[in-house]
Formats: sequence, structure tokens, C-alpha cells
Amino acid sequence: MKLLLTSNGVTNASIRSALDNLLGRPVEDSRALFVVTGMHPFANGGEGAMRALRGDLSLALVGLGWKSLGLLELTALESVSASEWQRALDECDALLVWGGHVSYLHYWMRRSGLLEFVAPRDDLVYVGVSAGSIVMGSRNCDAEFNRAVLAPGAPASEDAENGLGIVDFSLWVHVGNPNPIFADHTPDRVREWAQRENVATYSLDDASAVVVDGERCEVVSEGQWAFYSPQENTQ
Repeated sequence: MKLLLTSNGVTNASIRSALDNLLGRPVEDSRALFVVTGMHPFANGGEGAMRALRGDLSLALVGLGWKSLGLLELTALESVSASEWQRALDECDALLVWGGHVSYLHYWMRRSGLLEFVAPRDDLVYVGVSAGSIVMGSRNCDAEFNRAVLAPGAPASEDAENGLGIVDFSLWVHVGNPNPIFADHTPDRVREWAQRENVATYSLDDASAVVVDGERCEVVSEGQWAFYSPQENTQ
């Protein structure tokens, strides 16, 4: 699986070029499936999911001009034949995973069987936005907030501190975004968290993304980003 881990989607020409390169063809010739499962735990999650599906929130993802675009709802997968949803994935070139609640997304990516099915696919491009990017990392910077939203004892809260570990670093996204809900997404806050967790961490603004393709890992950006290594964090 190739990864394009974004803060806020394909927001500029540099990230768009990186996506085309990962796909090996233009977006217009590529098929995608869209996942909005991470929105469900929130009180306004249904509204947010609908706005993402319409493109109100996700124009820089679903509105890129895909050849075809479908919906993949992770909470439904265990109730249907695996051969059905796996066939849909076999036929797609990109899996677009929207943001929301990191640990809820983590839980359903594992429970549904999605992760086990897509991880070995060298030809699939995973495009994460916000929580959809954070979940692929080693640690979850939103763990405290994630637990506060879930019901006490909810299974999705049991491993909230950890990501899926598909990559060996963590991500902070929306750094510098003026929206009040991201008020603590500052470079100083990211640095402090990375030092405390002692984990390699990328700090990304909404014009930045991390590309992972085999052994290649690089940042594409038309904005501001930073990287904190474990060695630096322990000094």
C-alpha cells in the first residue's frame, strides 16, 4: 500500500502531483472509494459525513475528478459477505479516508478486516485526511480527546493511545489552522508532545503531506512543516 498522508486533503499542486505519481496515472483515470466512518462518534457526525460526501468539506479529496467514486462504510463490512466488499476494493485504485475520531477509525479498520485486506496491496494508494492520516502512525496525539467522546468502556477506547503502526512515526495535522478547534495545534505543542512520547513526529499544516512509497518517505509541501526525531526528543 502506498500512502499519501495529508492534513486537509489535496490542497495544492504539489500534493496533487504526488498523488498522480503514486497512482501512476491521472486522477481522472482512477477509481476511488471514500470512507467517512471516523465522523460517526460525534454529535454532529452525521451532518459532517453528509457534508464530506457532498464535497462541502472535502472538495480537495472527493472533488478531484475521479473516474468513479464510491462509499465504503467500515461499520457495515462485518455484516456482509467479504467477497462483496473486497471485490469493490479490488477494482479501485485509491482508498480515501476522511477524518474525525482516530481511535474509532482505528477500531473499525481492524474489526472490519479492511486493514488486513488492503495492507499487502502494492498497487493501492491510501489517501488520509486528518484522523485518516493520524491513524496510520505509531501513536495517536488525539487519544485524550477521543476517549472523552466515547461511552465509558467502549471497545474503541481500549487502545486509544496507539495508531495502526503502518508507518513508524506519528503525525500532528492542521498545525497553525486558525479554527478554534485546532487552537492547541501549534509547533510548540507538537514538539512538547513528541518529546514526552519520544516518537518520531511530523508536524503538518494544511498545505503539507507525507508520501510513503516502499522505502521512500518524504514531505510534499507548499506551507510549513517540521519533523522531530526520537534522538532530538531525548536531548
